[in-house]
Amino acid sequence: MTITSKSPRVSKNRRNSAHPLQRLLNYGSWYHQQIWQATTFSIINTLLDLAPPWLIGTAVDILVKQQDSLIAKLGIKDIFSQFLLLSFITIIIWIFESLSQYAYDRLWRNLAQNIQHTLRLDAYNHVQELDSAYFEESSTGSLMSILNDDINQLEDFLNFGANDIIQISTSLIVLISGALLILSPSITLAVMLPIPFIVWGSFTYQKRLEARYAEVREKVGFLNSRLANNLSGINTIKSFTAEDYESARLAGDSEAYRKSNTEAIKLSAAFVPLIRMLVLVGFTALLFWGGMETYAGKISIGNYSVLLVLVQRLLWPLVTLGEIFDKYQRSMASANRVLNLLDAPINIIGGNISLNIAKFSGEINFMEVTFAYPNREPVIKNLSLHIPSSKTIAIVGSTGSGKSTLVKLLLRFYDISSGTITIDGIDIQKLSLRDLRRSIGLVSQDIFLFHGTVAENIAYGTFDASDEQIIEAAKIAEADDFIMRLPESYETMVGERGQKLSGGQRQRIAIARAVLKNPPILVLDEATSAVDNETEAAIQRSLERITFNRTTIAIAHRLSTIRNADCIYVMAHGEFIESGTHQELLDKNGIYANFWRVQSGVK
Repeated sequence: MTITSKSPRVSKNRRNSAHPLQRLLNYGSWYHQQIWQATTFSIINTLLDLAPPWLIGTAVDILVKQQDSLIAKLGIKDIFSQFLLLSFITIIIWIFESLSQYAYDRLWRNLAQNIQHTLRLDAYNHVQELDSAYFEESSTGSLMSILNDDINQLEDFLNFGANDIIQISTSLIVLISGALLILSPSITLAVMLPIPFIVWGSFTYQKRLEARYAEVREKVGFLNSRLANNLSGINTIKSFTAEDYESARLAGDSEAYRKSNTEAIKLSAAFVPLIRMLVLVGFTALLFWGGMETYAGKISIGNYSVLLVLVQRLLWPLVTLGEIFDKYQRSMASANRVLNLLDAPINIIGGNISLNIAKFSGEINFMEVTFAYPNREPVIKNLSLHIPSSKTIAIVGSTGSGKSTLVKLLLRFYDISSGTITIDGIDIQKLSLRDLRRSIGLVSQDIFLFHGTVAENIAYGTFDASDEQIIEAAKIAEADDFIMRLPESYETMVGERGQKLSGGQRQRIAIARAVLKNPPILVLDEATSAVDNETEAAIQRSLERITFNRTTIAIAHRLSTIRNADCIYVMAHGEFIESGTHQELLDKNGIYANFWRVQSGVK
């Protein structure tokens, strides 16, 4: 089953200078209705939550004023009946308060899960579209940190922080309105005096924490990158007895993360004690001046009781602003990293021409192609190459000559700097990327197997293949014999990156995977580099079947694997310097002939 995100595609023109919260709201526009629903229930719950102080004040009012109480003015003079009505109102308020809390809690928490889900999918899908150059500049650990840790960081704030801010704001509005109705302006001013300072202090801390938490997220990215690299290279670490060295390097990254967190904690921990002192000013002002006005008869005892509880219910929660803003800043730092990843430009854009694979001949032309990696000298220089349909050509040359780069350009892992590459006369930049890559089967020297069974890895990319087709592909790749000797044959788990198999076994599974794909173009990039002589001979025996009616490009150091190619090209410094059949090149007695003598032991 394919999971797709329901959120709208992220605009590639979004300005990075926008505030992270605004960027997140723009991204989550699909969920605006759910946000408004959650906000509405948060406000309703806050209003109902502020009712108990009023109920307490009304109860005090009944006891003090009796037949002159607020409820008595409704025509209910009996004390028993007044308390009975007050009890009924209390039950109704409590029920609706509980229901509204259930509603907002469920809405906010589901919103957090939904945004996390779509954000993670969109970020991952976007990463899949980025070109190879991006991955050369970014570490796997850093990307994992963004796709996992940073997206998860948003959950805590969306679950609780957003609701807390809405409820505190609602309480503040209700308190100010109630105080102005009951108290004199001077007392109201004294009670509310700390609030602007609390809000100003909160935003000041927010700005100062922003840079601290951005640094924290950066440091945790470095730490995750170190861990990912070390776990991937654990055998290399062990073989070079570098455990102490790597432990020291990890300790350095972990210490940097700890220090950046310590600096952020130092700042955020000071917030609550300072705010607590400001809250004390407002509460003491009401306690003293409100008490004096109540004594003078200007305020009823019931109203005074209500205000005391209301102020306490508002001002003390303001102390939690420090924790709320702490969550907020951590979330915004993470949101920035995720949204910056989504803003990374997609440089390899597919064309709109589709290929009919069934009618595809596979004729390839490189015409005056030049290519250079970023900030480097050209690897391919004004190169032209014609590969006829259904023919097998081989490319040989020393390491760094540009052989594998040609494959990357053909698959559009990179785009050429100048020139043209065509397949069946169509510029590959005008072809659909999916169709282009579906038409090419790549067996690379760097074999990657996924954690799963042997059968699943052979069928990767051809997910609807039958068991019979999988077995037939394995036989063509000379892999069936060793697979049948495995503990569970085709259902044997290969382990992460295929670590339970030998290099030669992994390579033969990769060849079987390409055979099962049955592409019109087959690229063998050092496809037999990790096989033994016996397996190499077996693969050579099946080469006729593998390459039959299929355009094949074979890149090899081991010349014995490509001696039967229709044409062999010798490459050096991004250019072809010799070409011909195996025998023709031997007769020329040039570079290829020298390679052959070295490998065959002939002097």
